[in-house]
Amino acid sequence: MENIVRHFDKYLSLDENEKEALLSRLVERKIKRRQFILQESDTCKYFTYVVEGCFKMYGVDKTGKEHNLLFATENDWIADIDSLHKEKPSKLYIEAIEPSTILQISKGDLWYLYTNYPKFDRNFRVIIEDKYIELQNRLLQTFSSTAYERYEFFLEQYPKLSMRLPNTQIASYLGVTPEFLSKIRNDRAGK
Repeated sequence: MENIVRHFDKYLSLDENEKEALLSRLVERKIKRRQFILQESDTCKYFTYVVEGCFKMYGVDKTGKEHNLLFATENDWIADIDSLHKEKPSKLYIEAIEPSTILQISKGDLWYLYTNYPKFDRNFRVIIEDKYIELQNRLLQTFSSTAYERYEFFLEQYPKLSMRLPNTQIASYLGVTPEFLSKIRNDRAGK
């Protein structure tokens, strides 16, 4: 629980009442590797903070191929915002890549914090804006960069993940085959 308080201190520090209000509304869960916290057609009910571990958010196309949209590791948030806010079935999956510990807050509790403690409205707005910027940059990279440039951007955005994730997960994120990712890595190592 200390991690999340420190996390909020990066934005607007919380006073004791705000800390207590937050901590009383969080639910801690241990998640196994390959366990889902959201599946397609389910409604996203929680905004999830990763204390420890790694998650991927992805969609599956009509051929059954996975397309990774983003990763979330320690001190990061993950949710299908569209499903959470509109209370509609998700088109996405959120799955643990590693055994993980998470803290979850429900939409109702989040709204309570927004209404009764204005700092949370500001803090979560900045968190969501940062995620929006991350996805916007990723989209721009997808259609305006080579696979080599996308890999470099991936390494900048997720510097420690290249050692934690299998090639298949990174390749899915980059929109290339695992074999082509191996070629990119080999070419990069030969420089």
